[in-house]
Amino acid sequence: MASHSQPSPDNHSDDTARYDDSVIGRATRWSIAVAVAGIVVVGGLWLWLGRKAPPPPQRVTELAAPTPAPSALAQAPTVAFTDITTVAGIRFSHFNGAEGEKLLPETMGGGGAFLDYDGDGDQDILFVNGAPWPWSKNAPSPMPTHALYQNEGNGRFRDVTAGSGLDVTTYGMGVACGDFDNDGRVDVFITGVGANRLFRNLGNGKFQDVTRAAGVEGSPDAWSSGAAFLDVDRDGDLDLFVVNYVKWSREIDFQVGFSLDGHNRAYGPPMNFQGAFPFLYRNEGGGRFSDVSSTAGVQIKNPATGVPAAKSLGIAPADLNGDGWIDLVVANDTVQNMVFTNRHDGTFAESGASMGVAFDSMGNARGAMGIDVARHRNDDSMAIGIGNFANEMTAMYVASKSGDIFTDEAIAEGIGPASRRLLKFGLFFFDYDLDGWLDVLTANGHLEEEISKIQQSQSYRQPAQLFWNAGAHDGGFVEIDTSKAGTDLFQPIVGRGSAFADIDGDGDLDVLLFQASGPPRLLRNDQNLNHHWVRFRLTGKGSNRDAIGAWVKVTAGGLTQNRQVMPTRSYLSQSELPVTFGLGKAETIDAVEILWPNGGTQKLEGLPINATHAIRER
Repeated sequence: MASHSQPSPDNHSDDTARYDDSVIGRATRWSIAVAVAGIVVVGGLWLWLGRKAPPPPQRVTELAAPTPAPSALAQAPTVAFTDITTVAGIRFSHFNGAEGEKLLPETMGGGGAFLDYDGDGDQDILFVNGAPWPWSKNAPSPMPTHALYQNEGNGRFRDVTAGSGLDVTTYGMGVACGDFDNDGRVDVFITGVGANRLFRNLGNGKFQDVTRAAGVEGSPDAWSSGAAFLDVDRDGDLDLFVVNYVKWSREIDFQVGFSLDGHNRAYGPPMNFQGAFPFLYRNEGGGRFSDVSSTAGVQIKNPATGVPAAKSLGIAPADLNGDGWIDLVVANDTVQNMVFTNRHDGTFAESGASMGVAFDSMGNARGAMGIDVARHRNDDSMAIGIGNFANEMTAMYVASKSGDIFTDEAIAEGIGPASRRLLKFGLFFFDYDLDGWLDVLTANGHLEEEISKIQQSQSYRQPAQLFWNAGAHDGGFVEIDTSKAGTDLFQPIVGRGSAFADIDGDGDLDVLLFQASGPPRLLRNDQNLNHHWVRFRLTGKGSNRDAIGAWVKVTAGGLTQNRQVMPTRSYLSQSELPVTFGLGKAETIDAVEILWPNGGTQKLEGLPINATHAIRER
């Protein structure tokens, strides 16, 4: 039988002790709660008694919203550009020979020129074409050739290529137009991959290939890009300056092996290609030139490697320092830009870095393409505009008062940030609204068709950009959109070269945009602002017959404007020889002064407005 133990006095006392502790704990907690409540009540009473008097009610005074000043875009005029390519009769399309190998020249071409080849006073068009590669498996038939279109006088054009002598197949890039033999007919020089070509104008729509006799063929393994006729020695005839891009061949291109994704070949920048020297040819008369490249100071070597330093695309000939002699600004791709200052003895000094034009403001080289020079502020300061690669701003180097130092003022001028994203090729200054201030247009397009797959911010086809010069108001440039210029100008294309001319005789400047592997776009300027204008077509006597390099100064309506007679501008292209001045509302011209290329000056008075004046050097 089990025994049952009785609780001991000690166990009982333990239970009693635990119980008594709980009672004490509850009592303690109640005491604390009461104390805290008392403190809260006393504290609250103290705060209530010591409170500050409430502030008086706020009085709200309604203020009228400030009226914003009119934006610069609002001040810009409405000037529509209308695509008339088809209705004007132009059927040309650029051929680049691409068959999938992604060879660099295929994406770099697309230039041409406005020129008056038949001497009838209106502007005709020359298109530079590419060609199949010698190893092509799918050569087209008929073979592509360069193309000549005659202006019929009303802005319509007729294809007169067949039998002209320009209907030849070369892998062309750029063009220079000038009367090298002073016979009154404009001649044509075409650059390209391989030998270059010079065509002498025989009249009656016929051109003769005189390349070898003239001595300007260049090198059969060269890749020439930009070219310019100009009188570097002021002897009255036109010399020839030709820049070369890079040392290139199919084999070198495959060795470089550029790729966007690490696997597939792509078109790319020229960093891994060796540079190339330019050519300078002095006109000796009698249809012959001498190659003075090696002694003229235009062949700059990389000091570290000894190889040619230049990778050149664009040329801007201009007298930068006001000494009366033509200097040369050369736009280089991924290496420093160069300025060749004329020494007056047939030689040049390279001064790009010392003049501030070689690099950007951070000391970096950029991918420079098209280029132009102008006095866009209507003062003595010269500006050099350069179209640069994607994600690089368009450059706007402006000269100091002394004229020997340039500073990139693209941001302050309003062009820099707006231009950064696009890949700029053709660039030129022109006064599209005839208000007396030079505006800027760029033709844009990427190198690689598939770029948007790698960089979503980029596209192969890109719109042109138009910048209106607000100099008559607040200064600087304003980007123009479709509300001010219509949609035609801004249709995305693979833009390369660009040029301007008055194709229909109405005084305003029309635009031609060239494409890589595609048709050009001819855009008629349909401004209707009732602005006046005056144009000058110069003929040299002691100077070269085309008066290339002359400056014309016009004073009217309180403005003094300067224009240079210089067809070489933009990228691989040439614009018209006549110079146009917008006069705005001015109804009279106060003064005209011409500084001829040989240094002589000529003043003119009493000239009517809204007319083209043919002026011959005295």
